[in-house]
Amino acid sequence: MKKKKALITGYRGQDGAYLSRFLLGKGYEVYGADRAGDSGQWRLRELGIERKVKEIALDLLEPTNIIDALEKIKPDEIYNFAAQSFVLVSFSQPVLTAEVNAVGVARLLEALRKAAPKARFFQASTAELFGSTGSAQKNETTDFYPKSPYAVSKLYAHWLTVNYRQAQHMYACNGILFNHESPLRGEEFVTRKIAASAARISKGLQQKVAVGNLDALRDWGYAKEYVEGMWLMLQQPRPDDYILATGETHSVREWIEASFAAAGIKLEWKGKGLAEKGRDARTGKVRVEVSKDFYRPADVKELVGDAAKARKVLGWAPRTRFRDLPALMVQAELARLEGKKVNL
Repeated sequence: MKKKKALITGYRGQDGAYLSRFLLGKGYEVYGADRAGDSGQWRLRELGIERKVKEIALDLLEPTNIIDALEKIKPDEIYNFAAQSFVLVSFSQPVLTAEVNAVGVARLLEALRKAAPKARFFQASTAELFGSTGSAQKNETTDFYPKSPYAVSKLYAHWLTVNYRQAQHMYACNGILFNHESPLRGEEFVTRKIAASAARISKGLQQKVAVGNLDALRDWGYAKEYVEGMWLMLQQPRPDDYILATGETHSVREWIEASFAAAGIKLEWKGKGLAEKGRDARTGKVRVEVSKDFYRPADVKELVGDAAKARKVLGWAPRTRFRDLPALMVQAELARLEGKKVNL
């Protein structure tokens, strides 16, 4: 039987790396495209797939480059994770964010229409699309109200994917992904930053960590499980859009508490707003501070998703609960510090 071919853009990121391993395990021939350089290569090494993904030159800023890659590979499935993915950065780099996240997806979809119209396409959409639409669980029919240049750029890509599905009759799906974390997260993301800091502080390698809004509420799941849902979306008879989420919200403060507890440190909170600090309950030392540098100009208070459609149609459901996720990430950080194999 002929092997299926999958092309993954942004394959050295968290989701791309996990999906690469997942597809290799299913017998796919996997091609990966990412920015030039070694950025993210450590993820492939830790997963044991560094030389198993076939790297190909493809840049969403260059249309002919995309078409050349598609004509060469002739992929059956394309998963697009290439993006400027930092919400805070998008406020200072809105044009670059739009160029990659919005126009870049337009280039990719148009190249697919011309060079690989029968291929199945997955677009990594985001819960940030919903923005400030209240505290209720968001489903596939909830209105969007983006609150950052990042979310606005992703909204364009989301609707364009829908348009190509409807107008061009392409197999194109959006996965509206609520926050999903893992030991493969970059330290630019608050969850990994906190997990890594808790581990280092417990080993005496760091004194404290600075964070932003402690009261932000998010729906956090395990990225390793979310890539399975992405794959399932492209295995259905008809293309559609699906939310992947746990249906629970927890605050950044809760994430910090759980991470430090996993590192053997109980925190006590004192103060309010920017003056609030998390102290080691045993020693009284300040371990967590709040900094305005990490606040977004327009923040989203709460995001929680309803994955009922994914459960019903795809048979997908999250398995890792919130209480286990920060601990899983801290244990990975401790293993790295001790030179041990990381459980991924």
